[in-house]
Amino acid sequence: MSWITFPEERARELKKMVQKEKTRGVLKTPRIIDAFLSVDRAEFVPDNLKMFAYADEPQPIPGGQTISQPYTVAIMLEALAPKEGDYIMDVGYGSGWSSTLLAHIVGEHGRVYAFEIVSKLCTFGKKNAEKFPEQVKHIDFFCRSASDGLPDIATQIGGFDGIIAAAAVPNVPESWREQLKEGGRLVYPLGDSLWLEVKQKDGTFSKAEYPGYVFVPYRDL
Repeated sequence: MSWITFPEERARELKKMVQKEKTRGVLKTPRIIDAFLSVDRAEFVPDNLKMFAYADEPQPIPGGQTISQPYTVAIMLEALAPKEGDYIMDVGYGSGWSSTLLAHIVGEHGRVYAFEIVSKLCTFGKKNAEKFPEQVKHIDFFCRSASDGLPDIATQIGGFDGIIAAAAVPNVPESWREQLKEGGRLVYPLGDSLWLEVKQKDGTFSKAEYPGYVFVPYRDL
């Protein structure tokens, strides 16, 4: 398969990718669907793999990491349930795709705080996101560990509306839970499952598990 060079053909393949996830019942929320259609996954995979950009499978990116398959990203974003105006922390931005999708969703009144610790990906992901000028201006990039979160910013904004991690964590840093606002949602892989936690009024968390996933490991160094 050769890389798709004609814009209309790319647009057609992108729509097919999105329609597949809608038909499977994975993509449901109009604003998330619009983000998938507006932020072309092909701009976030390495040049030699662009012919596979619309396949429902992960692809390797620099630093020994991967860009997750569309199905998994859709599942995670639907669980996170971001809305226009939300403040979201995105841990392990990698290719930059998820951060740019989130920036499209939260819009001009929201903000995405994107963390990446793999130095090669800090540059790779940010440069990819910069291909989308309307979205990237709503993203702050941090090339460091996310374990401490952003306590000062969390205080200023009254807590994050959502925190999402793209790599399997050995345990969830307590700072993430502390920096979520009431009703805030935390989505992360642990073991072979995706987990959703929602912060309750009393500071406790409800939890839901979605088994059957494999992610690259979370890196803290």
